[in-house]
Amino acid sequence: MPKDVHPQIQAIIDIMAALGVPKIQDMTVPAARTLVDQTALKRLETYPAPAVAQVTNTSTGAGYGHVPVRIFHPTTAQNTPAIVFFHGGGHVLGSLDSYDTVTRFLANTTGATVISVDYRMAPESPFPAAVEDCFDATRWALANAAALNIDPAKITVCGDSAGGNLAAVVALMARDAEITLAAQILIYPVIDYRGGTPSYDQYGTGYGVLETAGVKWFTDRYLPDAAQHDDWRATPKNAASHAGLASALFIIAECDVLRDEGTAYEAQLKAASVQTQIIQYAGMTHGFFNYLGLVDDAENAHRAVADFLKETLA
Repeated sequence: MPKDVHPQIQAIIDIMAALGVPKIQDMTVPAARTLVDQTALKRLETYPAPAVAQVTNTSTGAGYGHVPVRIFHPTTAQNTPAIVFFHGGGHVLGSLDSYDTVTRFLANTTGATVISVDYRMAPESPFPAAVEDCFDATRWALANAAALNIDPAKITVCGDSAGGNLAAVVALMARDAEITLAAQILIYPVIDYRGGTPSYDQYGTGYGVLETAGVKWFTDRYLPDAAQHDDWRATPKNAASHAGLASALFIIAECDVLRDEGTAYEAQLKAASVQTQIIQYAGMTHGFFNYLGLVDDAENAHRAVADFLKETLA
């Protein structure tokens, strides 16, 4: 047992080992997607999806990429804040269904309408398809704020892992397009697809769902051309400027290969005079934000998002 892993996380690692769950890097894409979806369904047996006031499945429509979205209204109140949410999964895995519980809980905890985005994924649709879809969905939310019953001045982008990467990139694109976002929430985001930080060496093997080899597996599918790794739309730290970005909350897992690039990006934004807040959860591994009902810090992190938005949107 790694000494720095929280006991609740270690229990999950032990269960996965006992069940013989294969590593992502040893699987085909269809098998990995099936595993993610089946795991999400199994979790519903012990942690039912929270009820919300209304759920709507729709599309962004013409002019906005026809991107499928699922909208969670936690309340019947008018003109609520909104979170445009991009799920994780290395740009290859994950879905509206596998993130349904997370987005419901996030809506209820924050009081914000959550717009979960079903962006195109690799390898069928590699970079920059996901970036285009996520930006289109964000523009659509702003353009249709009245119909969606959301406050156009209180729209936040949010995502975990690959979704955190997309949120960071969309925040940059929004600034460049003179679109004002209220905030960006980056949950253990992928910031540099070139990797190589010390946390890759420290936590690259034996720390749960994401290993160094797994990052390469995802990268090879999302960014098939090595030259794309340097593109700021894949590696947002490479943007020419980070000034003028929306305020940012970073949720970081201590025992995660992505830890160092997340903390470095927070410092980069702060140096560009962006308002930032960073919370590193001791003993947590990649993916803990999704472990509702299993790991106390999953709920704690959701509440931290709510607290950040309450302060930022005041």
